[in-house]
Amino acid sequence: MSCEDWKCQLGTTTTKPLLDPQNLLVKTAPTVVSTSWYEAPDLVWLTDWMNSEEISSLDELKGQVVAVKFWTLGCINCIRTFDEVEALYQKYKDEGFTILWLHAPEFAYERKLENVENAVEKYWLSFPIALDNDFTTWRAYKNRYWPAFYLIDKEGNVRYTHFWEWKYEEKDIAVQELLAE
Repeated sequence: MSCEDWKCQLGTTTTKPLLDPQNLLVKTAPTVVSTSWYEAPDLVWLTDWMNSEEISSLDELKGQVVAVKFWTLGCINCIRTFDEVEALYQKYKDEGFTILWLHAPEFAYERKLENVENAVEKYWLSFPIALDNDFTTWRAYKNRYWPAFYLIDKEGNVRYTHFWEWKYEEKDIAVQELLAE
């Protein structure tokens, strides 16, 4: 197997069938979730939950596949991921998948709850969202980027990460793989 594009990015060599919609032939796609993982840091000092009740710990979500996504409302790269992440959430939410969007502000105006609420309404975001204005969960993840996507398996381990935009199909495959485990 050659390491082209994203195919060997995580160092895995396992494969699984993937239907190619172009010609309806079955291709072989590599597993994208990491075979080496680490325990996901817990949620720390998050406030002002939107679209859900407060989630105080990842332990409340054990048995589910969870994506933790760091974003900020003024980040164009974050805004360009809204539709993709919403589609991923809608596609798998009934199968045990949830996304926690943690808003970590880059600028002072992004710290205001009202501005975040306006963005949530403007972009019709439906998944659980909380504020991380003090960057406590951000620091627990040792995160440095907006947007950042951490995919956590049913046991609470980070198995896939992606920073910035793109790799939508890869994220979809990673969610499928973790849901199937």
